[in-house]
Amino acid sequence: MKGGTARRPPGDWNVNKAEGHPTILDVARRAGVSKSLVSLVMRGSARVSDERRQAVLAAADQLGYRPNAVARSLVRQRSFVIGVMLSDLHNPFFTEVVDGIEVAAIAARYRALFNTGSRDPEREAVALETMLQLRTDGVILAGTVLRPSAITAAATRVPVVLVARPSRWSSVDSVTNDDRAGARLAVDHLVALGHRRIVHIDGGTGAGAAARRQGYTDAMIEHRLTGHIRVIPGAFTEEGGASGLIEMLSRGRVPTAAFVANDLSAVGALHALEERGLRVPQDVSVIGYDNTSLAAMGHIDLTTIHQPRREMGATAVRLLLERLDQGRRRGRHLVVPPTLVVRGTTAPPSSARRRRQRSVEGATPR
Repeated sequence: MKGGTARRPPGDWNVNKAEGHPTILDVARRAGVSKSLVSLVMRGSARVSDERRQAVLAAADQLGYRPNAVARSLVRQRSFVIGVMLSDLHNPFFTEVVDGIEVAAIAARYRALFNTGSRDPEREAVALETMLQLRTDGVILAGTVLRPSAITAAATRVPVVLVARPSRWSSVDSVTNDDRAGARLAVDHLVALGHRRIVHIDGGTGAGAAARRQGYTDAMIEHRLTGHIRVIPGAFTEEGGASGLIEMLSRGRVPTAAFVANDLSAVGALHALEERGLRVPQDVSVIGYDNTSLAAMGHIDLTTIHQPRREMGATAVRLLLERLDQGRRRGRHLVVPPTLVVRGTTAPPSSARRRRQRSVEGATPR
């Protein structure tokens, strides 16, 4: 009608975004439903039909509506944020743990807040307190070197889960790799290749280092190689692996194999060997731990011990949510088994290869 005002069809309600942020009421008007139904959809309720759910989501998308996280927190008395402290942002092991945490957190409609204390107990304590002050619903501590008193104190305020560090407390859950078993796998592999002079460049005070050190010692004793046990101080860093390797070489006779505490430090050891003109694996075999993306790179091709980093991160989220959603109080301490991944940095020692070659050459065909 000329000069008249056209009526909009039901549901065709418009919002000028420049006037302000759209609200849940705007979404309800656009979708032609009630405010309470929009709220149910935003909470992921199963009590809404697929047709109405899609109508609400389409309206929210058209309007650019985002649920108010603060309001949601006030209603349900949660922040829907998980605090995550990582031991070392430079170590790809933790990057892959983060992948698992993020996927599981998003699936549960949580956000993850990450920080680090850079392997320093005092800095980690400050970082932990910061996450608690930000009202995170729970905390995941991945490979941290926090003092036990700081961990248990935090657990009196929110659920706490340790990754790559075992828990002794019922108030603190944990998901770890069996580090002793992994170290034994490393030694067993090298012994099966014919190595006897096997050294261990350890991880210093890092989480899991003591267990890997003990696993190495136990395996050497089991193989009756007690006289060849040599533990060289190192750290879970490239610098730690390189300095440990240099220390190893300074002690005289070069061993035929080195079990290095993790992949990052193994890369440092490989570089130090190359700089000193020693070939891997021809002169020295090297095996790492973690099976990170570093180990699989073509120019590194590191034999290593695998632990499922992403699965461990996702499991940590699940353990935390069990306490939040189900009220579980009893501690759960999960241990995942390691596996050996053989690549190009391990081979029989040169003396064994020569003996094997002479044996083949001296054999007479029947």
